[in-house]
Amino acid sequence: MRRTLKITTALALSLLVLSGCSAGMSDMSSSESGDYLVEETGEGLSGTTGNDQGIDAPAADGALAPEADISREVITTGYMAVTVTSPDEASAEAIRITESVGGRVDGRNEYAPSEGNRGSSMLTLRIPASDLTATLDKFKELGELQEVSINAQDVTMQSRDLEARITALDASVDRLLALLTKAEDTDTLIKLETAISDRQGELESLKSQKRYFDDQVAMSTLTLSLVSEADAPSTEPNTFLDGLDAGWAALVAFFSGLLVLLGVLLPWIVFLAIIAGIIVVIVRASIRSHRRSTTATAPAAAPAATETVNADAPAATPEEPKAD
Repeated sequence: MRRTLKITTALALSLLVLSGCSAGMSDMSSSESGDYLVEETGEGLSGTTGNDQGIDAPAADGALAPEADISREVITTGYMAVTVTSPDEASAEAIRITESVGGRVDGRNEYAPSEGNRGSSMLTLRIPASDLTATLDKFKELGELQEVSINAQDVTMQSRDLEARITALDASVDRLLALLTKAEDTDTLIKLETAISDRQGELESLKSQKRYFDDQVAMSTLTLSLVSEADAPSTEPNTFLDGLDAGWAALVAFFSGLLVLLGVLLPWIVFLAIIAGIIVVIVRASIRSHRRSTTATAPAAAPAATETVNADAPAATPEEPKAD
């Protein structure tokens, strides 16, 4: 019994010692793992902070500039309508104003004066974006402003994307050219030349798009419409007198149009009346000649008819004397 008790006690003590050792080792490993994670996290945070500071600070070695320092690229288009006394003179003055600020004329449509108006002119002008506002103010002085609208389209992201793609393709073409000088077999040369040709074509297309964006950003597009007073949009009447004036003007315009229509139709009416008179004269003459011929033939036909009747009638028999 005592031996059994001793053995049991020894086993219990051994278990206690083993559990204590394992607990100590697990605490040690947990603390070491936590220290390692804290150290890695600290290093990661410090690295991220450094990167953020590097992004915010302007760098001369090609690092990204802050968003506030990136200049916006905007394409500006507009439309302007002005009522002028003489569209031809106003058009020449508008062209002079545009060329004085370094702009140009991309389109010009002019309509000659006709009945009821003094003509009109439509100009497509390219004006430097920095001088657009001042130029619009000068255009307003040409006459009476009827309408003006300005639209702006931000193309900053598209332009930056084109620049990045152009840079990447330039570097790719340079690498391919370097490999081309080291190529030794024909197959490699053909593959390299094909790749270079494809990428150079894509590169030229991107550069063309970039030049277009740059031109649109640098030079605003304005469509200027110059109309005469007769072609100017009419205002709707707002008062009784305006309505009375508009009604009288409409009445006068109606009778004026009626007189114009009568003037247009009068030569045709006279011409048709002359033709109708000639036809009536010819018809009457024909009827008269027919009546005369009928009258002339009637007496000659009467004796002949009498003779015919007498010839056809039976001869009269002599009467027999009556007996006394």
